[in-house]
Amino acid sequence: MQEVLVDTPEAVVSLAEQLAGSEWLALDTEFIREKTYWPRLCLVQVSNGEIAAAIDTITLSDEQLRPLLDVLYDGSILKVFHAARQDLEIFLHDWGHIPLPLFDTQTAAALLGYGDQVGYANLVKRVLGIELAKDQSRTDWSKRPLNQAQIRYALDDVVYLGEAYTKMRGQLSDRERLQWLAADFAELANPAIYVQHPQTAWKRVKGRQHLRAAQMAILQVLAAWREEQAIAQDRPRRWILKDEVLVDLAKRAPGDVHKLSGIRGLEPGTIRRHGETLIKLIAQGKQVPKEQWPVDKRPGKHMSHRQEALVDLLSAALRLIADEHQLSPTAIATRKELEKLVLGDHDTELMRGWRRLVAGEPLLAIIAGEKSIRVGKDGPYLTD
Repeated sequence: MQEVLVDTPEAVVSLAEQLAGSEWLALDTEFIREKTYWPRLCLVQVSNGEIAAAIDTITLSDEQLRPLLDVLYDGSILKVFHAARQDLEIFLHDWGHIPLPLFDTQTAAALLGYGDQVGYANLVKRVLGIELAKDQSRTDWSKRPLNQAQIRYALDDVVYLGEAYTKMRGQLSDRERLQWLAADFAELANPAIYVQHPQTAWKRVKGRQHLRAAQMAILQVLAAWREEQAIAQDRPRRWILKDEVLVDLAKRAPGDVHKLSGIRGLEPGTIRRHGETLIKLIAQGKQVPKEQWPVDKRPGKHMSHRQEALVDLLSAALRLIADEHQLSPTAIATRKELEKLVLGDHDTELMRGWRRLVAGEPLLAIIAGEKSIRVGKDGPYLTD
């Protein structure tokens, strides 16, 4: 396979000509995010099985990349990713669109028994029997020039991705499961899932489980403000306020600026710049009506004995379903997801895509009393 580093406009044009008309393209990105809210794209890797290229997006402008982008956004070419969400977020943020159609090998891996959320190196080892180097996983991809080891590591991310895809596609086709993935890929392709909503930012705050309901309302207001600041300044959330500071502010709810100095981890400079704003936000959170308090749905903690028994029943049914389809139960759903299902919360991976088709609907039928587990001469089985 021809392998190239593309860092001139002329090389972009040549690569675009070689990739045009491909059946599929394996794609990956390298980026840094430690000092920004949005990921800073440093490298795009692409392969069609005949040529593999690492494109230097720091050296090249968007205008210079245009011939390549026209190919990457060609709707007649399938784009293959592994764990696509972060890559797709970058494409959407930097260039305004998600490259379609797409295929995610991590999503497909669960359907073939390779495990849920399997990493790329592990997938390549299991599917192709190839051990990939991991020595560049902590590379600062923004530094130039890139050395040969870094380029090799980056190219491997698409060279073997294409090989894994073709083999996995055949396996999925043989098992008549290729069509199961349509809903999952449609969800990945939905731009709405990559939009940041400040009003739901509180759900990502670590330590929120220690807050009471009224305090959670204050946290929601504070977390929304932090998210808006981070987006506007393109800085990491923790650089605005750390999670533990948000939680402590919501818990103690100080009423004036002077009391902010008692919040551990809240820097004097932050108090000078944002102290008055924080006090106003806390007061605003205190005024949120009880019926509008955010509810953090954490299963298990407040379940009745009957609900816990139902979760046990669903766990048994899940094992039967997984065995029938030669899958791992954990690749379909975790116990926490089953607990959410019992509590009426359907906002889980279990109720999306192929998992809903294979297991979600049957488990809902058990909860509704429309299906049950019976024991025959060959053991337990699901029946209507």
